[in-house]
Amino acid sequence: MAKRRPNGGGTITKRKDGRYQGAAYVTNTDGHRVRKFVYGSTYDEAAEKLGKLQDQERNGVPVPSRSWTVGEWLAYWLEHIVKPSREYNTYAKYESKVRLYLVPHLGKKPMVRLTPAHVRTFMTTLEHRERVPAATRFEVLRVLRNALNRARLEELLTRNVAELVDMPKVTKGEGKPWSAREAIEFLRAVRAHRLYAACVLVLVLGLRRSEVLGLRWQDIDFDRQQFTPVKQVQRDDSGLVLKDLKTESSQAVLPLPKFCADALEERRHLQALERKFAGDAWQQAPNEDLIFSERHGGMIEPRGFSRTFDALIKRAGLRRITVRLARHTCGTLLAFLKVHPKVAQAILRHSQISMTMDVYTHVVDDDRREAAAMLADLLEDPLIG
Repeated sequence: MAKRRPNGGGTITKRKDGRYQGAAYVTNTDGHRVRKFVYGSTYDEAAEKLGKLQDQERNGVPVPSRSWTVGEWLAYWLEHIVKPSREYNTYAKYESKVRLYLVPHLGKKPMVRLTPAHVRTFMTTLEHRERVPAATRFEVLRVLRNALNRARLEELLTRNVAELVDMPKVTKGEGKPWSAREAIEFLRAVRAHRLYAACVLVLVLGLRRSEVLGLRWQDIDFDRQQFTPVKQVQRDDSGLVLKDLKTESSQAVLPLPKFCADALEERRHLQALERKFAGDAWQQAPNEDLIFSERHGGMIEPRGFSRTFDALIKRAGLRRITVRLARHTCGTLLAFLKVHPKVAQAILRHSQISMTMDVYTHVVDDDRREAAAMLADLLEDPLIG
């Protein structure tokens, strides 16, 4: 005989297949009252599930109005949440992880029935069967976490099961930044290159690739020895575009050391020659104020700059590092350039001067003397070509 439920407690009945079915009216995400069913192999199991459903209702958490699969939600999330609000490169990176890994393995599963075990098994498959690198697996799980977290915020899920799965351990493989000696040797080797000043800004001021390529002459104040990066070069569906930097801190007024100002003055002279040589082929507005441009005035493709940087390293015969890693040489190089610690603090965007001094005090005296001699040669070397 079925146990009697209290008023408002829903109903529990025994099905022909032997299972117990609980039912109660709850509110869905569309604001409608709907009858929701739960199932259990015993009466008590069904009663427990029904109780949780009603607790959710009493706490004001609606049930999903539709049964999303993981694949359907990921497609919606990419198109309507990520794409309108994030940089194109971020969208493209997320989309590739969804298309190549998440949808093939988890796409058909109902999102509300996804469990930590499903996600953990999926991650194990990527590691052992498909031999996917740890860094890629890390990114895949992060994308899934972000997508499910948004579903939870929109009350389509009550929890994010991907957060219950440990992130893969990733060994940083970028290597060590250059020493000041290596950085100065590189700058000396690329002294005559048309993008020498861009290399200076990356190494000495720690600017990001997109920030360097987005710098305009109007952003530079030579008289006050300062500059304000406000734009960046990015790629979207339409091609290369100039976009605002993401945060106000990224648009801070930064000091411009004389070494960098001199490199920019040389760049301005060289660009004038390139403009004159290009004649009518020079590309005009809206990009005519860019400091670093192609030989005919167009924006430089960020990946193209990275390839050029890599080729210059190879030509110089130095240990290969990425543009991103080259930025981390900045603090050490500022110490060798004898830039005042307070100025270096602003350039490095350190919140406390002690952080800057920690970089400065780790400069070895012997290295300082060797690099200082190399730097003197570099500063005295006239621009070639």
